Amino acid sequence: MALTLEDVKRVAHLARLAIDEAEARAVLGQLGGVFELIEQMQAVDTRSIQPMSHALDVVQRLRADSVTESNQQRDLLQSVAPEVEGGLYLVPKVIE
Repeated sequence: MALTLEDVKRVAHLARLAIDEAEARAVLGQLGGVFELIEQMQAVDTRSIQPMSHALDVVQRLRADSVTESNQQRDLLQSVAPEVEGGLYLVPKVIE
């Protein structure tokens, strides 16, 4: 896809960017380079390559899923609450 100077100016206008002629020409060259790189990447045959979740072959270290704290904290926090019932905070109704 060939990008023109008018395309750059139109995109700058849509993005509400003030851009003069020299900046538009510089951006045109940079975007042209990006588009060339994309075309090169799309030309590579990747059909035989398996998708990867990470660029490196790493394994996530996992720890045992076990309880490490008791629930004493809840009782302590609810002791200062205005109203509590059955381990739940009671709040006034705000929607009719």
